[in-house]
This record gives sequence, C-alpha cells and structure tokens, in this order.
Amino acid sequence: MIHGLRVFLYILLFIFSAVVMSLCAVRLHYTLHLSPDDPLNGGVRFYDHIVVELLVTSILTMICTRTIHKRLEHRHVNYFRGELIGLFVLFILWIVGAAVATRTSNPPTLDTHWGNLSSCWVYSSCRILTAMLAFTWLSWILVLALFATSFLFASANKAFRDPMHGRWDRRATHYGDTAMRNLP
Repeated sequence: MIHGLRVFLYILLFIFSAVVMSLCAVRLHYTLHLSPDDPLNGGVRFYDHIVVELLVTSILTMICTRTIHKRLEHRHVNYFRGELIGLFVLFILWIVGAAVATRTSNPPTLDTHWGNLSSCWVYSSCRILTAMLAFTWLSWILVLALFATSFLFASANKAFRDPMHGRWDRRATHYGDTAMRNLP
C-alpha cells in the first residue's frame, strides 16, 4: 500500500517539476529576449533570480525522483535516511522558491517586478507566472507529503539504514541485518 502511494507521489512530483521547469524556461526566454517596444521593464532585458532558483530546484527534483524506480543497493547512498535528507533539502528549496515567488507577486510594491498577478490574466506572461506559482506550491506540498510518508514508513519499520527502493523488503536485501533475512 505505502509503496504504491510513494511511487504515485514521486511520479506526480516528477510531472509537476517538469511543468515548473518548462514554465521557468518560458519565463526566462521571454525576459531575456524582450523587444525594445515591450512595456515590461521598459524593454530592457532582465531575468528574475527566483525563476532561476525554481528552474534549478525543478531540475534537481526531476533527477532525485528517478531513484525511486530503481532497485539500487549502494551502501550509504540509497538508504531511507539518504532519501529523507534529500527530501528535506528539496523541501527547503521548494519552500524558499514558493515563498519568494509569492512575496514577489502580491501585493505590488516598488521593489517587486511581478505586481498583482490576479489583475493581469489577459496577458500570457502573467498567466505563465500564475501557473508557475501554482505548480511551485503543489510541488512543495508533494515533497512535504513524500517526506512525511517516508519518515513514518522508516520509523514504523525501523528502516532508516535500509535500502529505500520502492520494493522494500528487509529479508531480500544484500545489506540488511542477517538475522532478519531468516524470518518467515
């Protein structure tokens, strides 16, 4: 049961990260190739630092989510403890990205670029920012859910130092406790 839930959450996180990566790439392309007549920033090319952070975070997340589908048993690398550390780092990256992007968008102040996104949905660049912000928060929620399920699973099974592949079975591992392998 927990294996199916974790795999589903990892697949969903991979898809959401791919969407965030695509939206960040579109935003960066738009802001780095502004025409001189564009009213945004007076036609001066720029990029949002938080969009770059979200792009890097989404790429790192896509790389990390691939590990759940492989049955790797490298010592010290693919333990539940390593998964929890990785998910914690992703949790911090996603929450920082989502919080700064939300702060950048609402309410409009002099030191922000985006302004109030709810008032400009007629423009495609504004819809891209809104979708990017929504998928960023959804990705953070998925990382939080994965962290909670992995932590609870590892705590309940005392599996922090056991391999984290999706088909977890303490008796089938090469590096598990030898006394556990002989259980019926």
